Amino acid sequence: MTMKKPLCIVLSGSGISAESGIPTYRGAEGLWEGHSLEEIATPAAWERNPEKVLRFYNERRRKLRQVSPNAGHRALVELEKTHRVEIITQNVDDLHERAGSSSVIHLHGELRKAQSSANPDWKTPLGDQDIHPGDLCPEGSQLRPAVVWFGEIVEGIAEAEALLTKADALIVVGTSLQVYPAAGLAFLAPPHARKFVVDPNLAPGSLPPDFQAFPEAATTGLPKVVDLLQN
Repeated sequence: MTMKKPLCIVLSGSGISAESGIPTYRGAEGLWEGHSLEEIATPAAWERNPEKVLRFYNERRRKLRQVSPNAGHRALVELEKTHRVEIITQNVDDLHERAGSSSVIHLHGELRKAQSSANPDWKTPLGDQDIHPGDLCPEGSQLRPAVVWFGEIVEGIAEAEALLTKADALIVVGTSLQVYPAAGLAFLAPPHARKFVVDPNLAPGSLPPDFQAFPEAATTGLPKVVDLLQN
């Protein structure tokens, strides 16, 4: 009889992707440098200047081709040998999938997909292609990036919440427990679950007592957490 694998939930944020060379949304070299959020990441921006929004996300998609999964992503794939691993990510890149992770929920959408501007339920893979003005879905509406803009409903929250309540282990990586929605989701894990946070920017005293802290990069911290879970 095959033993059922314990369930490990991973909440990942921009920190893990930053180690592959994808800029985070914060700081002088952040992803939004030179652009206010109102210019490129809201429904109003899309209505006002769709060409500008498309150019911005097309450039992000081109840069995604130039980066690769790192040791942190690969460690989570290794964990699948002993655990059922469900990744819930705030990232719109596909580095978890490219590393080989088998189950990923994208709360904020996916950069390499397009959706109908009139029907958010209609989506299609883009691969490395750009979206151009005049590219339409079968219903005749302009295609837009399949990402969640500020002011839009975060996808997959209900599914993520349900998974968290069943977790045997929880890893929070690349996002502190001060940032939502990851912060709210993290506290849904059962009391018995083993809980870890991997982030080099952890504030002293910011963690609840049942979380084990690894204040370091995902590339070094995640392999240590995986080793603890597997031994």
